[in-house]
Formats: sequence, structure tokens, C-alpha cells
Amino acid sequence: MIIQALMENTTHCEGLCCEHGLSIWLETNGKRILFDFGSSEGFAQNARQMGISLQEADLAILSHGHYDHSGGMLRFLEENDHAPVYLQQRAPEPHYSHRASGEIAYIGIDPQILQRYADRLRYNSHILTLSDGMLLFSRPEGHEFLSTANRNLLIEKPDGEKICDDFAHEQSLLLSEGDKLFLFCGCAHAGIVNIVEQARELTGRWPDYVVGGFHLSNPSSHRMEAPEMINGVAGRLLETGAVYYTCHCTGQEVYQIMRERMGDRVRYLAAGDRVVL
Repeated sequence: MIIQALMENTTHCEGLCCEHGLSIWLETNGKRILFDFGSSEGFAQNARQMGISLQEADLAILSHGHYDHSGGMLRFLEENDHAPVYLQQRAPEPHYSHRASGEIAYIGIDPQILQRYADRLRYNSHILTLSDGMLLFSRPEGHEFLSTANRNLLIEKPDGEKICDDFAHEQSLLLSEGDKLFLFCGCAHAGIVNIVEQARELTGRWPDYVVGGFHLSNPSSHRMEAPEMINGVAGRLLETGAVYYTCHCTGQEVYQIMRERMGDRVRYLAAGDRVVL
């Protein structure tokens, strides 16, 4: 398994850009997979600098319907003429966010992309097997350790009313390679503890590696969750025995707190990083 971060909030690599967004390139079992598209075309620029050709992707996955994961989707579809893009069936719904200024901002997928490339899109209602050892799943049943920042996020109903987002549009990816099980998530709005628990229920075992954001920081207010919650999450994750590569909406300060509790069982994944597992 080769994991390369094409986009993340931070980078330590000269010549690469960073932004509030996430995009990860995976190579496993003879497949090349793009997981999320960042906020803009920046992920594609980084990919070129890193020697990665987006045209070689066999498939792409959108973790959920927010701009910081879908913003570069048009660029990918223009550069790659064959790979299907898998998204949860509710991802195209209009998504909004309460900003610190009081503004309610649209943060969803560009509707023009959904119309222009409808033939390239594949939808998952709940659980979807892509191939042997590759599974998409959504809507975990647990409700533990949910981010307070979720309260700022809205979804628009067909009648125009904006209500609190239930994150049914979020999906995660399970991959097996050899005897190892890998879990990839975008922002874990549904709670990283709940997502990992659902992965165990689906497979009968804990993942060996988990990669993605934990949404323990609020990007609008730049405030992190209470230390009690962060340590609670860290304690539960330690019980799984997995190694966690976190990034993006987890937050640097939160990562340091988790690192103190979890040690080498939690690591940071920045734009340009390459991990071979």
C-alpha cells in the first residue's frame, strides 16, 4: 500500500501548495485510487510536482459533499477521461455553513459538475462493494464524540428550508491488502470512533491502519474541541490497536494532544508525504 497526500492544510515540501482541503493518492492491489479532490486545482498541481499522473487513476472517491473535498473534482474529470467517481447518493444535496461573520455560505459541490459529468458518477446508498477487498460504507449507527463544529453545518431540504446536517452524505473506504485492513475517511463528521466501530462490525475486526481527518477543530472559529473530548477519543482509538494517520480537520493543536496520549500510534499526514505500508 502506497499512500501519498496530494493536498492537506500543511506541507513541509518546497514547491508544493497547501490549503484547507484533503486529497490522497492510493496504490494498492494493482489499482490507483484518488480519495477526495481538495478545495481547488491545487491537488493536481501538487500531483504533477510529485510525479503522479491523474490520468492513471482507475477510480476516484468523494468522501462527502463539502467543497474542501470536492473543489478539485472538475479538474480531475478533465484530466482523467475514464475513471468513475463514487459518491454517496446524498452528496449532491446543497450544503451550507454558518460563518463566524454570521453569513450562511454555500459549501457544496458545484452543480454544473454533477450535470456535465453525470455519466462518470456512481452513487452509493449505504454499503457498496467495489471489488474484492474494497468497500464503501456510510451512516454509522453510533453517536459518540461528535464534533461540536457540526452544529454550524446545514443541509437544504427540497422546500428550501436549511436544517442541521445529519452527514448521511459522508462515506468511508475500507481496503484490504494481504492480511492488513485499511480505513480511509474524509472528515469523520459522524465521529471517528463511530466510523471505526462500524468498520469492525462490517469486517469482524479492527482496521490495522486508519487515515483521514477527525474533525476535532472548527475551521471557521479556529477553536478545538475540549481536551476532555480529545483525550476521550484518543483513549477509544488506542483500544482498537490500529495506527492512525490523521490530517486536515483534526487540527495541529489537537494532534499534539493526541500524540501525547497515543504516542507513535498517531502520526500526521501533510501534503507531499508518502507512506508505504
